[in-house]
Amino acid sequence: MANPRRGARGARGVRAAGAALCVAALTVAAAGCSDDGDSPSGAASKAASAASSAASRASDVVASATAEAQRKFDDFKDGVDAKGDVKLGDVKSDGDRTTVPVTVSNGASDTKSYVVEVDFKNGDDKLVDTVVLNVSDVKGGGSKDATARSTHSLDGDITAGVSRALRH
Repeated sequence: MANPRRGARGARGVRAAGAALCVAALTVAAAGCSDDGDSPSGAASKAASAASSAASRASDVVASATAEAQRKFDDFKDGVDAKGDVKLGDVKSDGDRTTVPVTVSNGASDTKSYVVEVDFKNGDDKLVDTVVLNVSDVKGGGSKDATARSTHSLDGDITAGVSRALRH
């Protein structure tokens, strides 16, 4: 059965795989046709270095988003764990970003506000993005909808989960 969460990202995954094959082919071709005196192994080493650099930049983006999420949570004093009050819908593609609907249900009798951290993970269960939402003024006994939107383009089979939520 097809994965209903993949939507347009299924085609994007195929394009990404095709692009990776093209890069590999060009790397091999460049290694065999280097005109600057580099050996094939030198050209392959440069390609590996470029790939490593790109992976490092992606890791930096996730680290920055995670640090920003921590700062936002640090701003809230005396918050109560409210992870159980938050439910996520289906992950979707929205242009070049990934989104997931968020519903916060307030079981208290008075109006509360929430801060919610949503983690986006790839098919290997690796964290690829983190976003923090402020869901303000959720009436007692009621619920409020919001949307978590990735901070950058995410490819492949992406899932989302609530890593933490506070009510205040």
